[in-house]
Amino acid sequence: MKKVFWIFCCVMLISPVSIAQTQDQGNARFHGYGTYGLRYQNFGAGAGIEYFFVDKFALMPSFTFVFPQVGKESNFSADLRYYVSDGPSQLYFMAGYSQTWQDTQPDGAGTRRNSKGANMGVGAYIRITEGIGLSTEFRFQSPYPREVGFRVGLAIPL
Repeated sequence: MKKVFWIFCCVMLISPVSIAQTQDQGNARFHGYGTYGLRYQNFGAGAGIEYFFVDKFALMPSFTFVFPQVGKESNFSADLRYYVSDGPSQLYFMAGYSQTWQDTQPDGAGTRRNSKGANMGVGAYIRITEGIGLSTEFRFQSPYPREVGFRVGLAIPL
């Protein structure tokens, strides 16, 4: 886990700082984030790429590893985001597809569960510098375990 953290920090330092961070068609951002679920209080870590296919609309596929107290869990989400504001602080609403994989006993004959559903939420992108921004999100996911939670991380324009 420490190696992943240090690699992530090095990528942040090497990234170009002169890229504009707008919501124009064709722009993209890399997101690295941590998650926290309010129902089961599980932490997670993930990454995704946000691509603006038209002005103010973006698609963001992301993959998250969740660290429950027992077992393994991971989640794939493909979200459609609509940005309602522009500037250094950008508010958006999102909705999308979500799929969760769980294994409650990975060392034995455990219960494996594959759940599909939807997610929705609200978030904000806050520019810190010209090359790095803070990404925050509050979301609800309908696939089991039906978690409401937060995502907080950093975003780098590509």
